Amino acid sequence: MKNLQLKKHAMTAISYMLPLIVTAGLLIAVGNLTDGSVISDYKAAYSIPDALVSLGVLGMGLIAPVMAAGVSYSIADRPGIAPGLFMGLIANSIGAGFLGGMLGGYLVGYFIRWMRGALKVPKWAEGLMPMMILPMVSTTIIGLLMFFVLGVPIVWLSEWLTETLTGLQGGSSFIFGAVMGGMAAFDFGGPVNKVASLFADGLLLEGIYGPEACKICASMIPPFGVTLAWIINKKKYTKQEADNIKIAFPMGICMITEGVIPIAANDPLRVIGACTAGGALGGALIMTMGVGSSVPSGGMFIVPAMENPIGFLIALGAGTILTAVILVVTKKVAVETEIVDEEEEELDLSGIVITE
Repeated sequence: MKNLQLKKHAMTAISYMLPLIVTAGLLIAVGNLTDGSVISDYKAAYSIPDALVSLGVLGMGLIAPVMAAGVSYSIADRPGIAPGLFMGLIANSIGAGFLGGMLGGYLVGYFIRWMRGALKVPKWAEGLMPMMILPMVSTTIIGLLMFFVLGVPIVWLSEWLTETLTGLQGGSSFIFGAVMGGMAAFDFGGPVNKVASLFADGLLLEGIYGPEACKICASMIPPFGVTLAWIINKKKYTKQEADNIKIAFPMGICMITEGVIPIAANDPLRVIGACTAGGALGGALIMTMGVGSSVPSGGMFIVPAMENPIGFLIALGAGTILTAVILVVTKKVAVETEIVDEEEEELDLSGIVITE
């Protein structure tokens, strides 16, 4: 596993993905602050704030493709870019989020690397390997694997989570809130988060506001918790992670949890585990204290309009502290690693012979 250099490839992808997350997050934040909303009908009239929010949302939709392409490029050089983008698009379509995109990037990248050594072609076709043969074959094979093998359990998981939430709705409010909060914080906008979000939005239409407050609280806990952990012990974070955290925190104020993705991609088990635990505690306290939100998003700016805003702040603080404590205890002292760009291979067309 060490020879696979999984972390190195993830860090390369993060360096490419970070400007996308920052730009998209700021566009959404500025648009929301100026009363913008996502454009649903481009034939109708819309404002500049609406365009900013919509542009940011479109940018967030590129996270999985850019993540997958970055990982695949780091592994397989230039032939991995296009297949990686395809794997990210598939991850979006099956609801696998950035984790699915990262997995697809690894799969297609290593598959291309294997094909380079195993696939022998005539001399005249060697120039077509990086631009056509490798991308086409790898995209087809790994793409079908993503659709028909990896996509099936993700659909089952989404259906099972929906049924579980429906069954918990009439039970203990503490357990229901914990499950809602944990799901909302788990994958930073991925399939598990989407199930919790859609479930909360559905209940909002029925006049039930607690789950919506759970979603909002749990979406803000990851960036707040990671930031607090960094403040407590900065030695456990690299300079790049620290720079990411400084961006993730203001995004978290606006309920944009995707700013944590670069930190989570670098240390997924510890960061995801800590954020899930913090989100679960926050959600449980939200439901226990009767906090509710009639507004589905907005972060700290809509707290005054909530039912029991003090309770919301208590739940947010408790979840943030728990996330930070877990990270401080479990994370190891960071070791700075330098990302070295590998020299791109030149496209060789000398082997192609055109005959009359």
